[in-house]
Amino acid sequence: MSVTKSDVEHIAKLAKLEIKEDEITEFTSQFNKVLEYVDKLNELDTDNVKPLLHPVEGENVFREDIRKNSIITEDALKNSESKTDEYFKVPKVIKSN
Repeated sequence: MSVTKSDVEHIAKLAKLEIKEDEITEFTSQFNKVLEYVDKLNELDTDNVKPLLHPVEGENVFREDIRKNSIITEDALKNSESKTDEYFKVPKVIKSN
């Protein structure tokens, strides 16, 4: 299978791209090189190769859920200019109908 100039023009039209004549020639050559490489992969014997579900095999590593003390509210709020006794004050971002 090979790509022709008219194929490249059609692909460009589908992608709504404007390409110049010299770019059409260059893309035609590049597409054909990619297809040649993929065709080489078809020569490989893969009869005894198991298909992969994911290219990197891994396992989930879980950790214990350990409760830790958090920062004290006063310390969290001490550098804020806009606050109440317990919360940061922020501008309203959601408008009600």
